[in-house]
Amino acid sequence: MTVDTLITGARVRTFDPVQPWAEVVGIDGDRIAYVGPASDAPAARRTIDAEGRLLTPGIIDSHNHLLLGFDEDAVSLEGASTLTEVRRRIAEFADRRPDLTWICAENAVYSIVDGRRPNAADLEGLTDRPVFVTTYDQHSVWLNRPALGILGIASGVDIAWGRPEREERTGEPTGWVTDFYTSAMTIAGLAELQRDIPMYSPERRYRKLLASMRMATASGITTAVEPQVPLAELGLFQRALAAGELSSRVITALFHPVGADGDFRRQLRDAVRGAEADADAEGLLRLGPLKLYADDVIEPHTALMLDDYANRPGVRGRPSYPGRELVEVISELDRLGFQTHTHATGDAGIRLALDAIEQAAQRNGTKDRRHGVVHVECLHPDDLPRFRELGVTAAMQPRHCSPDLVAGTWMENIGEDRWDRAWRFRSLLDSGATVAFSSDWQVGEMDPLVGLYSAATRAGLDGGEAWTTAERVGIDRSLEAYTVHGARAWHAESDRGRVRRGMLADLVVWSDDLYRHENDPAGLLDQHAELTVVGGRIAHSAGALAPSTAPRSADPVAAGTGEKHVHRH
Repeated sequence: MTVDTLITGARVRTFDPVQPWAEVVGIDGDRIAYVGPASDAPAARRTIDAEGRLLTPGIIDSHNHLLLGFDEDAVSLEGASTLTEVRRRIAEFADRRPDLTWICAENAVYSIVDGRRPNAADLEGLTDRPVFVTTYDQHSVWLNRPALGILGIASGVDIAWGRPEREERTGEPTGWVTDFYTSAMTIAGLAELQRDIPMYSPERRYRKLLASMRMATASGITTAVEPQVPLAELGLFQRALAAGELSSRVITALFHPVGADGDFRRQLRDAVRGAEADADAEGLLRLGPLKLYADDVIEPHTALMLDDYANRPGVRGRPSYPGRELVEVISELDRLGFQTHTHATGDAGIRLALDAIEQAAQRNGTKDRRHGVVHVECLHPDDLPRFRELGVTAAMQPRHCSPDLVAGTWMENIGEDRWDRAWRFRSLLDSGATVAFSSDWQVGEMDPLVGLYSAATRAGLDGGEAWTTAERVGIDRSLEAYTVHGARAWHAESDRGRVRRGMLADLVVWSDDLYRHENDPAGLLDQHAELTVVGGRIAHSAGALAPSTAPRSADPVAAGTGEKHVHRH
């Protein structure tokens, strides 16, 4: 036997119970043809010496907002922790870009102003143009007074893409808008955003998608799940596929908004069936799961809690659907054959999602649907074993538990008495549940090495003090959550998630043997994906083992961009 490519000199972590480790991997076409010792390796048309680096299955990022990416015509507020810094960046950008009709900014944190949410007055004096700022989690928006006027909010006009907060005494809008992401991707919400906010034009969204796609492949991600695609934007992915820009595989979860009816569900089903009929030969684009919301997020006190927020007596958040309507919705979607991917962060929101999934299986007699609950940030102890018992995937993001993201808002809102419920990675894995790790890009860094570090330390990227350390997860279990569990979450374990003969040749060779950093995880932040192989094709090379890659072409040894994510410490 002669194979196309042989990767030798590697430390191969296969996650195959029969052969957990190997020395050589052979690739023929788009499949793995050999896994084993160097002494038995077949002949090959091309050999790549990995020089002692670690080779693993390709990363499956089970929650990656490819459409959100960074916008080159917007201000990045990443790392801006004070109002002074936010104002400086927006003012400088406005001065530099007089061509823009709106000044848009991304990635604001909730704790910019101590003791309250930011408001329109905080943006006074920066520019006469309207300012539109999204928070890092995309669940809230911050507007200045010109924006409130142009959008009609100052005059009492309702908007379809969020819920404007108003002063209790005067009824005047504060400039803060909640429930943004649950509303922005509805048909009406997206239409208004595309009409009014330049950042949401289809062309700018497409540019974001392409940039995110290149970053994913360069980060070792061979399958990315875009968790919230409106039907109206599905064409962006089909356009990227036709243009040869999907350098890694993409699974799109179509968005099911609150209030959607039978007609809308038929549209979703028709879209999925149409995609199955027109499936691309390489299997790069797949539709199927549906995204729903059980609640909102903890930082603005809108996630659904079993007990009052620690710093807001009498406030427990609210469900996204009225009452327990989510139970009926998931039962109907399960009956129609859909797998669901439900956002839930508060302990009551998580319980509601689990109740809905349990009811669906009982009513419909369905088995092994593998519905997922996303984020699982604050998990009541009584609900922890239900993930394994119900066969529910916990799609979780290690970076989210970092103190530099949650101190001052999440921690204070929940209160120390409930910190032991936070991001229970280890407890869920120990219970036997499927825990699919992911980035939640751009809420967190896309690079899975940041996720490995965060899971191992429960500390910030600056190496500061850690918290809830009993839930730490080591490198091997984290890699398994990114690969084996990621494949299982999406019914894809037959062709990806392990390095095994017959599987898709979706592989990563890292810049080092990552296990060398088990005792000092900070070293992970200095590593990168050296080679990313998708379907037997080198989709990304950083240059040490193969020529640095250019944008994908028809050449089977074509590539990604050579771009790699820069860790932000």
